[in-house]
Amino acid sequence: MKFYDCGPAPSPRRVRMFIAEKGLSIPVVQVDLRSGGQFNEAFRKLNPWCTVPVLELDDGTAISEAIACCRYLEAAYPEPALMGRTASEQGVIAMWEHRCESDGFLAAGEAFRNQTPAFKTRALPGADDFPQIPALVERGKVRVQSFFKWLDARLSESAFVAGPEFSVADITAFISIEFAGWLKLKLPDDHTHAKRWYEAVASRPSAKV
Repeated sequence: MKFYDCGPAPSPRRVRMFIAEKGLSIPVVQVDLRSGGQFNEAFRKLNPWCTVPVLELDDGTAISEAIACCRYLEAAYPEPALMGRTASEQGVIAMWEHRCESDGFLAAGEAFRNQTPAFKTRALPGADDFPQIPALVERGKVRVQSFFKWLDARLSESAFVAGPEFSVADITAFISIEFAGWLKLKLPDDHTHAKRWYEAVASRPSAKV
């Protein structure tokens, strides 16, 4: 198995953190997104959407999209469980993970890709060109602030995002906050519950990868 990564990019970092939490060692292939490495012929054959992360299995199967990579790894290496053990746990974790991705990660991406000059004609990830929409920058930032607010409320009643144990929902939420930092957005000081949680997650070895 190989893991196609790009060191600075937040999407593959979600999977790197998941891999680290599992205690796995998977050979890594770095894809240079800045030079357009995701568009070369060999990588297009692996992933026609021209995005990272990608897991290439030993039989040649390619799995793209962060949560899909995590789902495969959870099934192949079930311990420690990061996506729930019971049907109830799995449903609750999936719910919170999706909310964090939608309200946090994608909101930060919306603002970042629509304001960054390097993405002038590439406002959406993938193989096709899309022009930037300046109005989406402010909307994305407002959405991130909303994410911070509800995350703090949630963490006032729960040790971790999806319940009493660390899960993939915490990974997505943590990377979303890190990504928001690229926009110079950070958790407000009065979001004490979210800040307590953030510091705890940041201290985990997986947060350093």
